[in-house]
Amino acid sequence: MMAVTSSCKDGNKIAMDNGKYVRYTPEQVEALERLYHDCPKPSSMRRQQLIRECPILSNIEPKQIKVWFQNRRCREKQRKEASRLQAVNRKLTAMNKLLMEENDRLQKQVSQLVYENSYFRQHTQNATLATTDTSCESVVTSGQHHLTPQHPPRDASPAGLLSIAEETLTEFLSKATGTAVEWVQLPGMKPGPDSIGIVAISHGCTGVAARACGLAGLDPTRVAEILKDRPSWYRDCRAVDVINVLSTGNGGTIELLYLQLYAPTTLAPARDFWLLRYTSVLEDGSLVVCERSLNNTQNGPSMPPAANFVRAELLPSGYLIRPCEGGGSIIHIVDHMDLEPWSVPEVLRPLYESSTLLAQRTTMAALRHLRQISQEISQPNVTGWGRRPAALRALSQKLSNGFNEAVNGFTDEGWSMLESDGVDDVTVLVNSSPGKMMGINLSYSNGFPSMGNAVLCAKASMLLQNVPPAILLRFLREHRSEWADSGIDAYSAAAVKAGPCSLPVCRGGSFGGQVILPLAHTIEHEEFMEVIKLENMGHYRDDMIMPGDIFLLQLCSGVDENAVGACAELIFAPIDASFSDDAPIIPSGFRIIPLDSGMDASSPNRTLDLASTLEVGATGNRTTGDNSGRCGSTKSVMTIAFQFVYDIHLQDNVATMARQYVRSIIASVQRVALALSPARFGSHAGLGTPPGTPEAQTLAHWICQSYRCYLGVELLKHEGSESILKTLWHHTDAILCCSLKALPVFTFANQAGLDMLETTLVALQDITLEKIFDENGRKALFAEFPQVMQQGFMCLQGGICLSSMGRPVSYERAVAWKVVNEEENAHCICFMFINWSFV
Repeated sequence: MMAVTSSCKDGNKIAMDNGKYVRYTPEQVEALERLYHDCPKPSSMRRQQLIRECPILSNIEPKQIKVWFQNRRCREKQRKEASRLQAVNRKLTAMNKLLMEENDRLQKQVSQLVYENSYFRQHTQNATLATTDTSCESVVTSGQHHLTPQHPPRDASPAGLLSIAEETLTEFLSKATGTAVEWVQLPGMKPGPDSIGIVAISHGCTGVAARACGLAGLDPTRVAEILKDRPSWYRDCRAVDVINVLSTGNGGTIELLYLQLYAPTTLAPARDFWLLRYTSVLEDGSLVVCERSLNNTQNGPSMPPAANFVRAELLPSGYLIRPCEGGGSIIHIVDHMDLEPWSVPEVLRPLYESSTLLAQRTTMAALRHLRQISQEISQPNVTGWGRRPAALRALSQKLSNGFNEAVNGFTDEGWSMLESDGVDDVTVLVNSSPGKMMGINLSYSNGFPSMGNAVLCAKASMLLQNVPPAILLRFLREHRSEWADSGIDAYSAAAVKAGPCSLPVCRGGSFGGQVILPLAHTIEHEEFMEVIKLENMGHYRDDMIMPGDIFLLQLCSGVDENAVGACAELIFAPIDASFSDDAPIIPSGFRIIPLDSGMDASSPNRTLDLASTLEVGATGNRTTGDNSGRCGSTKSVMTIAFQFVYDIHLQDNVATMARQYVRSIIASVQRVALALSPARFGSHAGLGTPPGTPEAQTLAHWICQSYRCYLGVELLKHEGSESILKTLWHHTDAILCCSLKALPVFTFANQAGLDMLETTLVALQDITLEKIFDENGRKALFAEFPQVMQQGFMCLQGGICLSSMGRPVSYERAVAWKVVNEEENAHCICFMFINWSFV
């Protein structure tokens, strides 16, 4: 073996200096390789020590050994680079094949659309000619087109199930590689060697549907095994029970499954499915796993409805897995469901009508999991705290499942609801079943027992306006002290641990009294797990001493505000002193799910006052493709669930504490959401131009006309009536209108008024007039208020008022006047705060 290669310049130089090349014996190479595996870059002292310890190297100079190690590192680097380039080339070849197939499919879809367009155009012309036909027969036959056909029950005998399976396979393949569904690429998804794949959502089909094509460095059989094991990768999956298995004559299998999905929020019931799953191999060697619901069958097994579940329908869906040249697999995934949106409140229906959400939480989750498994197999290594990736994935699954169980509170898990305290904003459930407590009643070697024998969960859901979920979640993660109570954190930690933790990991960052210790993350960093160290949290109890530091295991996802339709989650649980794999995990946390901004904001239940009219005007023209993460004018639903281990004799006290704690968290979240809302940052955040609705224009006209009538001067300097609202909106002084009620609330504010109150147009309706004044201001207001109704206006001396965030605001003076409509009837009271500023 040559000591010097032409690829290493330093080695050439040494060879020329010595005047010869050095050839090593196999024994010498073996000795050098052993050292290289232990230390690829040994120091000079280590090389000299090697010469002394190995007599067979005594005839080689230390400088020549240094050159050997340099060349060995060069070869290793070249080998790794060549391997990486080969892998990238295989990915590009497979992706190119995938894109060519997708291009062919799109060309077929275009041809079909052109044909349908000409057909419907001709059909429309014929229908126009036939509209003059008013005969009874024409009326009857035209009405029959709107009748829903009633299909007879399908035969569920073995022969009937095989027929259903073959039909399901055909329909699935037409969706995966054909034109049965019109697919539209998910915004923000760009195919490439490092991307997750090609992801698309349905357009104009029944229910919600998503489709993905991607690559995985696993053989097709292994891919099928992983995808069939839904609970391992699908966080919303509660359980999959295989009821029956049948073998088919073509070597395939038919399985009857009962699938349960968690509800994502406390405001909706969970879903379940009664499914047929068909696994078979196609003629070209591709492996297919396809599924569909069996909701209307006879002469075979059936699954009766379950309590607390809504039976949903899975339309033909599944996985097409093809072997890839050079190893790995090409995977096509189709998810097509009808989630029965009628069973949830109208405001939540976008969650069940959004194909984007289905793509994020189901279809893309499957591809991400396959990529993660492929990487772990190709790069086996030990990560945080000496744990392998599979162990860390099990921990994250444990956190997610525990949080989902708390949100859903199934009775078959032992949960029962406590009576309300008169306010139904927070739901409290308790669970003292042996299965729930099995991992909690622990006695540690240091003699400290755990604190409780039951678990209590306090949970609530709330609607958020105008705050990006990713930004709010990042704030909650980094500023825990803004919403959490250190005493309750210490109480929760006492239930599962009694001694200090020793965590051998690097410090990742410090935010407001907490230290974040990174633990693990997925390939695309869309989800990561970490340990939160809460320092100096010592508390003393009669029966035990709390440790000074508290550690929380935390799972975070959805912090990328550029991800379309992504759900944001922050789930955490106190960890015990040993942090063992079977340690008790009692998770709590937050989940924020964006509601589809493309849905119609109007509904019969919406309050049609001016503030909501203005808000709808600002958002009503947005397209469904808007990015909910970056757009501040969207809605989202936040679910909060906190669990507490307690002694059964203290149930009433703990329930009271939990309700108060969750309510305080809700108030903190609302305050933070208002602070993060783009509306409070002025015109640069997207609310600089007011919506020109007729109601807003009319009110602006009434405000200016009443001001001129009662005070004798013009309020605004404007040109033309159409610019009144715009001029009023940009007025430098804060202008606010409040209702004429026993407890006046604000109904309108210009941009300066919103900035002064630190609120939004929607949240403005929750602020009462007396809430913004201090004690002296309220006395002066109530003393002078009758003047407004009698003489039409009043003037207030300068003073202090309060924003919705509790910040003091000083103003030089204020004017209030009565706003009358065209019929000279009082409509509202308008206030103008002049030269205001935060103290």
